[in-house]
Amino acid sequence: MPNIRARLLVVLVVLFGSPTVTGTPSATAATAVPDTLWFDGTPLTVSNGRFTDGQGRTVVLRGYNVSGETKLEENHGLPFASVAEARKSATALRALGGGNSVRFLLSWAHAEPVRGQVDTAYLAAVTDQMRAFLDAGIRVYPDFHQDLYSRYLFDRDSWYSGDGAPKWAVDAGGYPDEFCGICPFWGQNITQNGAVKAAQYDFWHNAHGLQDAFLATAQQAMTYIRQHLSAEEFASIVGFDPYNEPYAGTYEAGRTSRTWERDLLWPFYGKFRARMDAAGWQDKPALVEPNLFWNANIDSQKQVGGLLDAGTLGPRYVFNTHFYDQKAVSGILMWGKAADGQYTTDFGTIRDRASAASTAAVVSEFGHPLSGMVSDKAPTVLKAMYQALDSRLPGASWWSNPAGSGPVLSGSQWQWDLYNGRHHELMNDNPGKVLTSGDAWNEEDLSAVRLDDWGVVILRQDARLLDRLYPSATSGTPVAFTYEDRSRDGSTTLTWNPVPGSLPNVARLVGSGQYGLLLWRSGGGTAPTELHLPASFPTATTTVVSDLGTAHGPPAYTGTTPIAAAPEPGGTGSRRLLLTAADSGVLHYALVTNGATAPSTDLLNDAQSELAAWTAAHF
Repeated sequence: MPNIRARLLVVLVVLFGSPTVTGTPSATAATAVPDTLWFDGTPLTVSNGRFTDGQGRTVVLRGYNVSGETKLEENHGLPFASVAEARKSATALRALGGGNSVRFLLSWAHAEPVRGQVDTAYLAAVTDQMRAFLDAGIRVYPDFHQDLYSRYLFDRDSWYSGDGAPKWAVDAGGYPDEFCGICPFWGQNITQNGAVKAAQYDFWHNAHGLQDAFLATAQQAMTYIRQHLSAEEFASIVGFDPYNEPYAGTYEAGRTSRTWERDLLWPFYGKFRARMDAAGWQDKPALVEPNLFWNANIDSQKQVGGLLDAGTLGPRYVFNTHFYDQKAVSGILMWGKAADGQYTTDFGTIRDRASAASTAAVVSEFGHPLSGMVSDKAPTVLKAMYQALDSRLPGASWWSNPAGSGPVLSGSQWQWDLYNGRHHELMNDNPGKVLTSGDAWNEEDLSAVRLDDWGVVILRQDARLLDRLYPSATSGTPVAFTYEDRSRDGSTTLTWNPVPGSLPNVARLVGSGQYGLLLWRSGGGTAPTELHLPASFPTATTTVVSDLGTAHGPPAYTGTTPIAAAPEPGGTGSRRLLLTAADSGVLHYALVTNGATAPSTDLLNDAQSELAAWTAAHF
């Protein structure tokens, strides 16, 4: 694309919003970061219980898992068939899904197919696909993924499959023939399948040197990734998730879930941390997961855990957990749909555990099936989960108690799979069981996207739900945040947090549109506070009411403009709102809405006065 056309595209995006993502992204999007501003591109660290960038801003990571395709064999344990498709996915994830980060899945089985021999061709392909996301301005945290320990535990005609460990690791254990009994859900294999339980037990006890082999491979993989990314690219690697959904397999006599975490899981994380340091990742945190069942919302599944005996995790570790509503997934234990505040208690527990451990938190998996008998719950379940990431309060009580909102959580939805519904997976290498539908893995179907017949990336969920306003970088400390996405359940618009009648001018300004409200205390830095602007917030029709001023159609960013808009890094067409306040310790607020049509100066001023009085009354 000639330079003048590239500049014109950036101007149009700033003025009118994000373009539709079709086909393969342009060379500009794939290779350069033409819209980087002076405060972009710094590594993240963990400080005072939050992710912070090089400007000291509080960073919130939002995005998706890329992807369940890694669990399959059709693309040899890679998320994508090619780098070009990785680039297409990254562009769409940024422009359509609003993500600024991904949890990037890796396969131990493909990294070390022969014991003691790391496959550098696999690592090279992984690194090239990872680079496609880094080039799109998306931060990455890799994850060595496993489910049910390994696909090689399962018979060719089994109902289920796994992923993770290589065949040689399974052969070393000599495990019994796998059998789950009456297991309508694949996850029941974790606690009911004797082969899976025995293999998990062996890994955590380092039987046959399995854990040592995994750690050695992990170190070599991390070393390769660091050496084959530029310093600028490596700066956008957040950290590493050592092991997906750890579980003991079987508890020894006298051992509990809590003592298993203390005596076996936490020492493993210490060893992995040492491997990170040796590989040159010493400045990046390990994103460590507790016992899989520590926060299950079915009482019979819940187990005591959460790394309670690990002490202060501090800046070298992040508290990393998953959350699925198993009651809703069961179709029996929750008959109706999710409602306002459905998961505020569950996600509040995550906030509290991270705070007690003096570290940041990330919900690295959450989601709900998009087909099958419980798929009708998905619009409300996902809305309630995103609501709980944004705030620990239901919408009904947010305006009356904003100080109880709590920190905004980082999260990665499961999942972002281009090949949804178009797979060609030989289940357990059985040519008589070719899986094509859904995610092609244990009858799951959770991908937010798919490709249409022309190869265009399209969303399978409401864009209002996925492409969200959120504070991606706050100059100082967020105090409270809420976002009313007005997403839909069928033809019904879900409004769980309407502007109260006590703020009539704010309510009039918002109307039936979407809105977000951020309150933050400034930290003295000169870099602005950033909020991601969804595609539903075209710059020309976005309205901001803040103590910093008011704006309808905020102008392009300059260092002296308190309220402005700019492209997000990566050249994908995504945009951000930038709010600059160089003071320190001052409470600021900003309401952002797409509901106003040519608001008058009087309306903007009246809404500003209402918000100022409301802020003073509650803080």
